[in-house]
Amino acid sequence: MSNVIRFLLDGEVVELAGVDPTDTVLNHLRYRMARTGTKEGCAEGDCGACTVIVGELDGDSVRYQAVNACILFLPVLDGKELLTVESLRKPDGSLHPVQQAMVDTHGSQCGFCTPGIVMSLYAHWLMSGPTDTASIEDALAGNLCRCTGYGPIIEAAQKVGGADDAVRRAQVAALRSIQRTETLKMQAKSRLTSLEKQYFAPVTVDALADIAAAYPDATFLAGGTDVGLWVTKQHRELETVIYIGDVADLKVIDDTGEALEIGAGVSYTDEMDTLAQYYPDMGELIRRIGSVQIRNSGTIGGNIANGSPIGDSMPALIAAGATLVLRKGADQRMMPLEDYFIDYGKQDLLPGEFVEKVIVPKPATNQHFRAYKLSKRFDQDISAVCGCFRLTLDGGTVADARICYGGMAATPKRATAAEAALVGKPWSEATVRAAMQAMEADYTPLTDMRASADYRMASAKNLLLKAYAEIEAKGPTRVLEHRETACGERAHG
Repeated sequence: MSNVIRFLLDGEVVELAGVDPTDTVLNHLRYRMARTGTKEGCAEGDCGACTVIVGELDGDSVRYQAVNACILFLPVLDGKELLTVESLRKPDGSLHPVQQAMVDTHGSQCGFCTPGIVMSLYAHWLMSGPTDTASIEDALAGNLCRCTGYGPIIEAAQKVGGADDAVRRAQVAALRSIQRTETLKMQAKSRLTSLEKQYFAPVTVDALADIAAAYPDATFLAGGTDVGLWVTKQHRELETVIYIGDVADLKVIDDTGEALEIGAGVSYTDEMDTLAQYYPDMGELIRRIGSVQIRNSGTIGGNIANGSPIGDSMPALIAAGATLVLRKGADQRMMPLEDYFIDYGKQDLLPGEFVEKVIVPKPATNQHFRAYKLSKRFDQDISAVCGCFRLTLDGGTVADARICYGGMAATPKRATAAEAALVGKPWSEATVRAAMQAMEADYTPLTDMRASADYRMASAKNLLLKAYAEIEAKGPTRVLEHRETACGERAHG
């Protein structure tokens, strides 16, 4: 086993040993390397002030992605390239074209958020991202600015264009030289306590299964968009961490013809377009789960494994009829995804067992899928209610119905009473309204900071009516028709 982290920084190989395995890239940059251009704002992956770029081998090129350094554990950099805002500095002191465009368009005032914004635009430039306004707004959704306004920043992004392929190919040889074919194992004492920590990063699923069996109480780490907050916000000390992000077998989407088999390590970014081919609403829902930085890191596998009752991917997957594949040692077991969630904070997961993949069936020609997210903000907000529907129509009759909501119960939960009120009945507004009333037997929502119980129940009912109206009108297949309807005011029929 290897016990040294190796990554590229400004073209040079950096080797680190004996570091706290749950130390964040942000802390290491600021307090160990004096790279203070990367700022700390929220420490939870929301504000974008800490945005850096991570590059990974992609065939004969390098794929660059913007990520949040504040929730990225340092060992995750092993075998990758790291770029910070200091990396844009030229020997002659001149500005990079992205920086120059920000200057020319007056895209900065106080400057605190500017390094993160520059890095998001730099990642977009490196990958020659589209320069239409909607694409740039999406690229900047994870960067908060309260001084300048986004008009000049968007103008800067449109002005600068994109890099050519030679830029992305430049570091291929150097990255290949630091690739690892064995498990990375790190041991070090916590910087804050005397706790001895361990970190494992296997490269095969068999090695992952062996390590999980040997350390059944370990914390599994995928993108760190949730686990990272355990460290930065809850100040938890994680004794043993098993990172799945280097397991190639878990980063694959297999199309079997009838279904998509999505590995637990596939990022939201990598699965979004594939799912959107078959479930347009699901693609839009994933886009709203988090910013580009979060989607580049987070995974559906991690979202499922953590079992959050407000995770947006689960209601959509359950409505679609997804099957979960779990693995322990050499053994696999499969279950309908909804059966995995037992109660709040409790999942059907054995010690040493892990989520291997989720199987999403492709929709039949007579099936209609809709997904809706109601939240106070359009981007990067926790749902007050997330409603997802798969309705199978046979002529004028409802042959099958799968309805699942997030935010309405202690787990993502199907509306079985509402489903029963639909199946076998004529597909009509009267039938739908009867199912809306039946929904009161399915849920007893709570009041919290995001919404009242009454709002949740009324919204959940009306989302079913909205689905009916759209299906009948052959209407839009987007989560919301327009960005300005961010609070979901059109969701009430």
